[in-house]
Amino acid sequence: MELTQAQISEIVYEKASTEQGLHELITLLLNSLLKHERTLWQEENKEAANGFRARCVRYHGMEFALQIPRTRQGGFYPTLLAVLRDEDQEKAMLFNELYTKGLTCEQIGQISERIYSRTYSKQQISYLVREAGKDVDAWLSRRLSSYYPVVYIDATYVSTRREHSVSQETYYSMLGVLPDGKREVLGIVNHPTEGAINWKTELNVLRERGVEKIDLIVSDALSGIENAVTGAFPTSRHQFCVVHLLREMRKLVPRKDVAMLCEEFHKVLSLDRGDVTSASQYEEFLKFAARWSAKNPRFGRYCKEKRNAMYFTFLDYAPKFHRMIYTTNWIERLNRSYKRTLSMRGAMPSASSVLFLLGSVAMEMTKTTYSYPVSLFEDWTSTKQKASTPSPHSSSNGAKESPLLLEE
Repeated sequence: MELTQAQISEIVYEKASTEQGLHELITLLLNSLLKHERTLWQEENKEAANGFRARCVRYHGMEFALQIPRTRQGGFYPTLLAVLRDEDQEKAMLFNELYTKGLTCEQIGQISERIYSRTYSKQQISYLVREAGKDVDAWLSRRLSSYYPVVYIDATYVSTRREHSVSQETYYSMLGVLPDGKREVLGIVNHPTEGAINWKTELNVLRERGVEKIDLIVSDALSGIENAVTGAFPTSRHQFCVVHLLREMRKLVPRKDVAMLCEEFHKVLSLDRGDVTSASQYEEFLKFAARWSAKNPRFGRYCKEKRNAMYFTFLDYAPKFHRMIYTTNWIERLNRSYKRTLSMRGAMPSASSVLFLLGSVAMEMTKTTYSYPVSLFEDWTSTKQKASTPSPHSSSNGAKESPLLLEE
């Protein structure tokens, strides 16, 4: 028996007159639409049906028990589900965004109560944030590009709880520059302390994730770091952070001599000159250190360690790259972004929670700030080096951007 339009309208009106009836009617309608959508898909794609899977969907405060149609090859996904987005998923995305911007679970709970008129415990919010954070874990272990002109590496320290004690633990970050000038965070890992052996391990992990070649690695002058770089990427040159060196030397002289020290050292660096090399300026640095050792014998150590030649690797590259490769300032700025997110939380409950937060910050930076190319790097391949042979004092060379030599 066929019903008239008026009879159908009357039945629907009667059914929708109660809250329960309306809920049943919407559930019936949604399931019918989902099933019909699969039928259309089958006609177009010649794919066999394969039953249904149950799924609860929340929408505007109501929960619907739906039967999601499946196909044999799994190629069908209902468009309707994209319209009826899971409310919990929406909340997870919101809570994750607030959490990574520095808010605590308690503060997020207060906001969610005002927005959704529903109280969420800190445990519930933490769970929803973690669910959204699965993307962060996948991103941190993603496959990488095979070639990076420059990679900056540095570590930062975060108060981390393990069992019943809190200590400052090390979190290693690696920031790479792509041939088109865009940047991306390559990885973030945790080790209790910083050491060259750990760095070698993490650089080798980059190889496992697809990195085949790095022209220049920029780092601080951690003891043995040059061996770690050479062990993982034998053909890469290596640049020690010049700003770290200057900060170190400033601590050795009286306040009245700081300006003179900086002026003389700046001349040795020859930042914007194209008529010098790493070898020539390393020789000038040895003379500089010898002069200052007459006032302070502690400067004498700079004359004894040949690894100090790697502070001048950047001079073997075209002058336009000097200010982008002679320090680790780019990655130190990333570390400061980490600190801003962590500043409201005190000691973190676990290393995994720290990695989740740092990874969220790094992923956001890679998708936003770092997605804008540094145009100078587009010419890296053709103009990167002025000389074909490296300095006799160093096995690798490089540097990093810093508009100001003493940028903190």
